Amino acid sequence: MSQRAQPSDLELAALISSKICHDIINPVGAIYNGLEILDEEDDEEAKNYALDVIRNVTEQASARLQFARFAFGAAGSAGSMIDLGTAEQISRGFLGQGKHKLVWHGAPGHMGKDKVKLLLNLVASAVSALPRGGEIEVVIRGSLDDPSFSVRCKGISARAPLHLQEFIDGSHAGPLDTMTVQAYYTCRLAQTSRMLLTVLKDGGDIVLSARP
Repeated sequence: MSQRAQPSDLELAALISSKICHDIINPVGAIYNGLEILDEEDDEEAKNYALDVIRNVTEQASARLQFARFAFGAAGSAGSMIDLGTAEQISRGFLGQGKHKLVWHGAPGHMGKDKVKLLLNLVASAVSALPRGGEIEVVIRGSLDDPSFSVRCKGISARAPLHLQEFIDGSHAGPLDTMTVQAYYTCRLAQTSRMLLTVLKDGGDIVLSARP
């Protein structure tokens, strides 16, 4: 990663907070619009439609917040380990029933918090690698104490995740903002976990990996 000036802890926290707000503002806005329809409409069909919208976007907002709590926050701060089953569950919730399908391979168990946060951020990076949707295959190898991660992105127009390679090789020259902070944070987590990040093209697939 680049030796550029690192943001302070307060600056990084502010950027991550802004990113989380950016990610949930659309579903929260849709909830508000649905409530307005319920207040103003007398038509039962319109009200039923509004209720369906509210249910769907509430589930979406909840899943995104749960994912952010583990990927960026201090979830499970009472201990230093996170259950990989929980990581898989919140990853599936994050992807939802949309255009991305998750395939997860790995033994159950508890793993160090920063390593799990790194894995979750690789899953989030895989979404940007598949703008038209596709399959995200997570493979966890090695021991729980010394794991390696492979996240294969399979789909039409698969590409390297936005900004991630630039932070890995130190070529990123733009500002650190809500659009780039997730890639930066992923690299910081890899450093903290003493793992090497790579982004490789394998045929039509993109493979994100982290290894000791």
